[in-house]
Amino acid sequence: MTTTIQIDENVRDVLANLKIHTRETYNDVLERLIEDLQELNEETKKEIQMAIKDFESGNYKTHAEAKKALGL
Repeated sequence: MTTTIQIDENVRDVLANLKIHTRETYNDVLERLIEDLQELNEETKKEIQMAIKDFESGNYKTHAEAKKALGL
């Protein structure tokens, strides 16, 4: 179902500037913004904590090392 809403011209301009590409709809922009505001689920929080521990223990590759490993 599609609904029309009224927004200020300034808000429309801000939404237009937030578009990742020109064909992205305002609805897509709003969905991204809403998703960014939602709290992370427990699984994602756990994965972030594991990644932080990996980094702190030196278990990572630099950008240069990754490029070399991939032959780039």
